[in-house]
Amino acid sequence: QVQLVESGGGLVQAGGSLRLSCAASGLPFKWYAMGWFRQAPGKEREFVAGVSWGGGTTNYADSVKGRFTVSRDSAKSTVLLQMNSLKPDDTAVYYCAAAQSSAVTSNLYDYRYWGQGTQVTVSS
Repeated sequence: QVQLVESGGGLVQAGGSLRLSCAASGLPFKWYAMGWFRQAPGKEREFVAGVSWGGGTTNYADSVKGRFTVSRDSAKSTVLLQMNSLKPDDTAVYYCAAAQSSAVTSNLYDYRYWGQGTQVTVSS
């Protein structure tokens, strides 16, 4: 049974930082590209950041470039999202997802497995 479990969400003031973690189990982690998505109330789920299965390639949404950093530790089957300079517009539920692909993809339909999400709230 595949499980993706996110942690690290919470409430932070604008300008602050959070680090999200996603622990994967039940799948050959090193063969999956990993992504982070978010969904704010009343909005569609959107791509935030992704990393290739080897970790050598990353991709970011324009709205988070220069502020967020995605990385993976294949030995621990974990993917991280370091979020700095947070803004109120970053408030959303953040989801970790796994795509059976070597390359990074921003298309949510390419992702086969999803976590349950973790809430991030940024106050002004």
